[in-house]
Amino acid sequence: MTRTTRVLAGLLILLLAATTACGKDGSPPVKGPRADQLPHYEVDKAFQLPDSPTWRKAKRRGYLLVGAKEDQPYLGEKDPASGTYSGFDIEIAKMVGAHLGFETGRIRFKTIASANRETALQNGQVDMYVGTYTINDNRKGLVGFGGPYYMAGQGLLVRSDEEDIKGPEDLDGKRVCSAAGSTPYQRIQEDYPKATLVSYDTYSICVDNLLTYQVDAVTTDDAILQGYAAKVPDEMKLVGKPFSEEPYGIGLPKMDTALRFAVDDALAANERDGNWKKAYDATLGLSGVPAPNPPAIDRYPAS
Repeated sequence: MTRTTRVLAGLLILLLAATTACGKDGSPPVKGPRADQLPHYEVDKAFQLPDSPTWRKAKRRGYLLVGAKEDQPYLGEKDPASGTYSGFDIEIAKMVGAHLGFETGRIRFKTIASANRETALQNGQVDMYVGTYTINDNRKGLVGFGGPYYMAGQGLLVRSDEEDIKGPEDLDGKRVCSAAGSTPYQRIQEDYPKATLVSYDTYSICVDNLLTYQVDAVTTDDAILQGYAAKVPDEMKLVGKPFSEEPYGIGLPKMDTALRFAVDDALAANERDGNWKKAYDATLGLSGVPAPNPPAIDRYPAS
């Protein structure tokens, strides 16, 4: 090592030490789920569900395969360095998985775009899907749903300096971004046809475009928008009131009624014992919105 290199290395060490010393009590914590505050889910090791072909397949495989989102802060987010998923939806999958006999280490997550959710469930690419998946009658014709486990509502995210958009009635002539194939995209298309719609596979691209002035607003469920706004509160804000009801469900293969009822049982048990609220507080609750009461589970009959 040359003398110059040694000097530069010494300066770098001093700089790092000085930077570390600048931290102080009361500094804002890193934004993201707090692993030490997440609930522990007791695994039912004796669980059996022989009437479910999906469960039997997962049991033979040795792990549960769950479709998820990877770009929704506090809901479903993937760490690009470690590949670890975190957020409220991820916790919902873990608590349900534990009820079905799968510990966290035997649950694998796979990113699936909104437009491909039904296909992934129909083709057996995933055993279930937990990712801000709104239950509606059209989708019930294609897949099954456990839950709902959360009630969201469609909202609008704009830049902090935006004054003209206060609600969906102000979207005429505005460029509005949402995810392709999503319920919010379809609602704007049908109810506010004078808006100029822009679509991408992920909401994170919409948010990037909002911050770079390529679109005027991003629309999707308020729970998703809360997470993005909380990350950079000086740059973005939610406006207006929610203008829909979006019950989030766990997507399942359509004909697997046994699994659907077992998922409903899992959700009900975790709501009763407080795990649902603990999971919310440690994830989505970090956006600053207190935990609501979970919606009533819809145990609809087999079709």
